[in-house]
Amino acid sequence: MTRTQGFTEKAFRLGRAQHLIGVAGLPDKPQDGAGVGVIVLNSGLVHRIGPFRLHVDLTRQLNVSGYPTLRVDLSTLGDSNGTQESLSRRQQVSADVADAMTLLREQSGCVRFVLVGLCSGAGNAHIAACTEKAVAGVVFLDGYTYRTVGFLLRHYLPRAFRWASWRRFLLRRVHRQQVAPSAADFGHKYPARAEVSAELRDMLERGLKLYFVYSGGVSDHFNHRRQFREYFGRIAVHKHVTLSFFEEADHTYVLAGDRLKLVRSVDQWLQHNFPVKPSKTP
Repeated sequence: MTRTQGFTEKAFRLGRAQHLIGVAGLPDKPQDGAGVGVIVLNSGLVHRIGPFRLHVDLTRQLNVSGYPTLRVDLSTLGDSNGTQESLSRRQQVSADVADAMTLLREQSGCVRFVLVGLCSGAGNAHIAACTEKAVAGVVFLDGYTYRTVGFLLRHYLPRAFRWASWRRFLLRRVHRQQVAPSAADFGHKYPARAEVSAELRDMLERGLKLYFVYSGGVSDHFNHRRQFREYFGRIAVHKHVTLSFFEEADHTYVLAGDRLKLVRSVDQWLQHNFPVKPSKTP
């Protein structure tokens, strides 16, 4: 247990099989009974601290603002173990997030939750938000993106008349032809856009508030704010949807200044959409 100004951090073993490890940040001044807790999920295979301690910086700032938080390793990631259950990936993610919500509810009294995930973590947050009724909002950091005609025009037109760009393109094509078919591919396939759009519409109809943040680190897939409207249509202008594009930032927010900008933006979004209401009990 670590106590600092305004909040306390405690490590927990949690879950239906006591297989998950997480660190909860608990503000000294509790919220009222309708308070919101924030759960931060793994980014790929990265330990719960996040890339360059992003999750630590984020949760501690949110603790200072009065939000209870939990940065947790999902099954088989970081310090967490697996279970003997025969579950699909979607079922496993949803069950782990439900366990995380139970722990944070027991420790802080919050009854609603905001999920935060970067890259594949955003995909896991999306999965959980589809079914978990206690989820009130989601922060998607470099989540699902889909190339559009507008993306292709913005991406390729400036390069069309550069010999260096054509040279790199040809070299990449030759390299791909030389790579053995059995070479490992660590990428993850996105669901169909129509499927994701339908799930997002359902979330919004249920009252969830969604914050989509994209960085310049995914410029091969996302290169302009208007692209979000190009692939998600009217979802982009829904009153409960917020979009930010940090074009100068790397995908993992390696620079301290970029991390600080992101942390502040998430904090401000939370305070606007889920303002902290201190408990009336002394």
